[in-house]
Amino acid sequence: MKTPQPVALVTGSTSGIGAAIARRLHADGYSVILHSRSSAETGEAMARELGNAAYVQADLANDADRTRLIREAAAVWGRLDVLVNNAGISRVIPHDDLAAATPEVWQELNEVNVVAPFRLVTEALPMLREAAARGKAGCVVNVSSHAGVRPKGASIPYAASKASLNHVTRLLALTLAPDVRVNAVAPGLVDTPLTAQWTQAQALWRERSPMRRAASPEDIAQAVSLLVASDYLTGEILLSDGGLNLT
Repeated sequence: MKTPQPVALVTGSTSGIGAAIARRLHADGYSVILHSRSSAETGEAMARELGNAAYVQADLANDADRTRLIREAAAVWGRLDVLVNNAGISRVIPHDDLAAATPEVWQELNEVNVVAPFRLVTEALPMLREAAARGKAGCVVNVSSHAGVRPKGASIPYAASKASLNHVTRLLALTLAPDVRVNAVAPGLVDTPLTAQWTQAQALWRERSPMRRAASPEDIAQAVSLLVASDYLTGEILLSDGGLNLT
């Protein structure tokens, strides 16, 4: 079924930051494709709740699933204008515990956090270029992390994967312009159920960040919305840490 509305696919969008991004883009006038690896029931319920939304389940560690996700997402309304690569994984490993950062951990994080976004862009590229032919450049927003910019993060492999994603973002922005814009948002601490028990990090953001708080998922969704709305920005890594990087 064709739609006159632009269509956005948001990976990892049934909870947390991804759900907030999907809701924000829906409010901005986009038909939204929701995605998750396993929470199909939640995804289907959210699609019904939003209206003008659909859900596709896929495991982004599997390349056949990546291809299927783009194919099924594009088939819903016959177009794909925006791709938000939000899905990612992390492993908590103390930075000084080098032995715990095994080759398997490195491979797992790189596959989902770097290779998967690149492959999704590759598969979506014809549809994103069609968006440009309709008068507005296709758009990719990668959700990275401040750990990819500063020597921080849950583990060294995680931080390195996000630094790689930032560089891939810039390389793709240069390669795909002007038909497709590619940017990234790099959040610091975000208030979610997962981070509620991170007492040291919560205290750090309250005491040292100029904004005196962690981000909400809606704060990050607003940043994504800004990048999607732009007709000009590309190759930017929007550090969204409430100014903590300034201290």
